[in-house]
Amino acid sequence: MSATSNRFAEIGERLRAYRMGRGLAAEQVAERLGVSRAAVYRIEAGEVVKIETLDRLAGVLETSIGSLLGLGVEYYANAISYFERMRQIEEKSEQVIAHFPPLSYLLTSDDYGRQLKQTLIEAAPSYAEDGKDYEAEIDTIIAVLDERKNARDRRHLSVVNFVNMPEIERWLKLGLVGRFDLAPNEIVERRLAARAEVEHLIKLIEQEPMGIQIGLIEEPLPNITFQLFRTSERTLLGLSPFRLGGELPNIRTGVAMLTADEEPVRLYEQLVEKLWRRAHKGREAAHQLRMILERSAMRSPARKAS
Repeated sequence: MSATSNRFAEIGERLRAYRMGRGLAAEQVAERLGVSRAAVYRIEAGEVVKIETLDRLAGVLETSIGSLLGLGVEYYANAISYFERMRQIEEKSEQVIAHFPPLSYLLTSDDYGRQLKQTLIEAAPSYAEDGKDYEAEIDTIIAVLDERKNARDRRHLSVVNFVNMPEIERWLKLGLVGRFDLAPNEIVERRLAARAEVEHLIKLIEQEPMGIQIGLIEEPLPNITFQLFRTSERTLLGLSPFRLGGELPNIRTGVAMLTADEEPVRLYEQLVEKLWRRAHKGREAAHQLRMILERSAMRSPARKAS
């Protein structure tokens, strides 16, 4: 693929991500532009598009033409758009380095999607007037996340994931909850669900599946998530306020960004090198997680009652 073809293919991918985030079908975008649905699909597939059309598309999708073109920084004020863009980039990546607290979705168990949906529904704000629309939004997010997980398994994508020990300990204490006014017996179940995910993580560390490396970090890390996507041509940096799972997830508020600019990528490359050098890995990481599980069990009221 030529550089020009590749550029238009990426424009099409961004268009699809923004369209999904706005909850628009191709037919709706086509109607607002005064073109056919097939024309919208062709643009998303990488067909050459006029700058005037891109300008109108940016207006329909409530973004900038610079973001559609990928000039400098891409901004995403919608979790669906950002996760879809992550999925697209991971399809071309050779390695992903991430801190996505409490755990990267790529490393979670097969049960986690169902539990995550329940947590996200609980976290729905009172102003989410149409519950069905909000649930459909959650279903779309989880579908994109599952596509990412399936692609990782299929491609054996190399994943380096940083896991924060204080974050894990807090997660075990609070459980997979979207709000704090749950019944006591439900809170116990949510703590057990978090525990099951940490146990799954320990198995991953011990089994050392192809392409997965996990580093356990002792000191607190920023709440903002970061990912470095390394492709054969360049490295992209993603920074996001969107938070999945854990306690009090956020899929509604904030602006995520993606950039290939040299300086921020270099600074985060240096950061991950420092983090990896001092991280617990392998058997030591598994041992540290088991100690956290033991401390959590000792503090659990449910465990004491039994």
